[in-house]
Amino acid sequence: MHIQDTWKRATGAGIKVAVIDGGVNPSSPSLQGRVLPGKDFAGVEGDETDDLDGHGTSIAELIAGTGKGGGVKGLAPDAKIIPFRVPDSELEKKQKVNHDGFLQAFKAAVESDAQIINVSMGSDYYSSELRDVVEDAQKKGKLLFAASGNDAKKGSKEHYPAAFPEAVSVAATTPEGKVADFSQSASAVDISAPGVDIPGWCDETFSAYCMTQGTSNSTALASATAALIWSKHPEWTGNQVLRVMFESAARADDWKPGTMSRYLGHGIVRPNAHITRGLGKPGDPDVSPDTGKRVGGKPGSTPKPPVPSDQGPEATASGDSPALAGSAKADDSGSGTSSPYLIGGGIAAAAALAGAGALVARRRRQA
Repeated sequence: MHIQDTWKRATGAGIKVAVIDGGVNPSSPSLQGRVLPGKDFAGVEGDETDDLDGHGTSIAELIAGTGKGGGVKGLAPDAKIIPFRVPDSELEKKQKVNHDGFLQAFKAAVESDAQIINVSMGSDYYSSELRDVVEDAQKKGKLLFAASGNDAKKGSKEHYPAAFPEAVSVAATTPEGKVADFSQSASAVDISAPGVDIPGWCDETFSAYCMTQGTSNSTALASATAALIWSKHPEWTGNQVLRVMFESAARADDWKPGTMSRYLGHGIVRPNAHITRGLGKPGDPDVSPDTGKRVGGKPGSTPKPPVPSDQGPEATASGDSPALAGSAKADDSGSGTSSPYLIGGGIAAAAALAGAGALVARRRRQA
């Protein structure tokens, strides 16, 4: 991703990202000074700063981690995180929780001053109430990135909120730039991002990182890409930021013009393509490039979004280098006492910190 060149021009400064997850630990060395007050909707002991399993903190670091203390350095290290803690299905099995927490957190995130909402979790069940909230987010000019889901091998059902037209559904790619075999395609995939061999906290003890995979990771990197572009163009609307993301994404050379892949959407996120080379045009500030609808603007002609094509599971997207898929790299450019994991830096890291082993978790949080 040539992220070092990108950071010379944009770092996510001035952008706030709402993270709807199991909480975010602001004491993580990589997140100190990056986490703003949020709200707790889990209905269990603690608050939004008490991460239930390490997942939410991992997502926040992929977005805005600084790399201090040997931690993960995210794509948008100067962005700020607003955490909204919710329970997941695994926690519901163990104790009494707030069953309305997910919907309540969405409403709070939409009403917050976050420009971007990251949802690295979801459900197979449709909710008209949630649909209304997602629509409201778009009307307010916010970008909502949601994980497409990890159950492709089980039939790839619709996954919500990713399946809602107003949400940006994010699929996962491998270090080779191919769609990951677990990444679901039924949720009308809009864009894709690296999701395999990404470092994240192993558990709620925050004692070691593990290498993880999932559309959770991809969603975080898509949110961070939006934060980078928006920080460079703070005068733009969310529609313009998203249009540039779509137009500058890496696509295979044989994709037909005006089409998008069923598996990779518009392609793999590539923030440097716009920030350092100017690819992608912002276009109409009041028309969503995702739904083609005029949102918050004067009535007028409504362009149609690209037509999905049947790019198969082996579809790849061409890019600037073999490191396009942006796997983690141990890098010595951070400001901590030891090297951070640098997202978007190049070659995949060989091992997790503190000798931790591989972790491939199955959960409603999509990592």
